[in-house]
Amino acid sequence: MVDKFVGTWKLINSDGFDDYMKILGVGFATRQVGNYIKPNLTFKMDNQGIINVKSESTFKTIEIQFKLDEPFEETTPDGRETMSIFTLENGKLVQKQTWGGKETTIERQIADDGKLIAKCLMGDVVALRTYEKVV
Repeated sequence: MVDKFVGTWKLINSDGFDDYMKILGVGFATRQVGNYIKPNLTFKMDNQGIINVKSESTFKTIEIQFKLDEPFEETTPDGRETMSIFTLENGKLVQKQTWGGKETTIERQIADDGKLIAKCLMGDVVALRTYEKVV
């Protein structure tokens, strides 16, 4: 099921991301950069079930590796030290991050038009980031 995410995806649209970064506690200067950059996401999976996700931009490159349903420590692009876990739920790749008594969820799914939609949720704040596959 993760196979459909494998490949490189380019950010083409971002709605509500500044509000999402604010509720995460991201500072003004970092939010300005976060709103400006258009990262590529690359998903890879090896034959042992290890998934690699790389977020690459002119500002910063972050790479994480994990297995589904196994918690791991993650340092986010904005510097938060979180405990993260990825699961598959109804065709969505769901990432939960917890830190300092807080929690956020990022739901990634492939839309009917083939685009990858990342829905970032924290409290009542929702951001939608849309990616198209790079061929």
